[in-house]
Amino acid sequence: MTRSLRRLECNGMIVRRVLPTSPVGVEYSLAPLGASLRDPFGRLYDWTVTNADEIRAHQLAYDQRVQS
Repeated sequence: MTRSLRRLECNGMIVRRVLPTSPVGVEYSLAPLGASLRDPFGRLYDWTVTNADEIRAHQLAYDQRVQS
């Protein structure tokens, strides 16, 4: 998880803030670039929900073919 968070921070998707607590805490938030993905990911999520039954049917058919 640390590597993923570091990569997201490096790519400008998130902002990391060290909290002055004891023990030291860290807070992550979306940077403007990361926030700009909300709409496209929201559309992808909606598409996935809409097509979930068909996707699952294809997965089951595939599994049956390859197990034969």
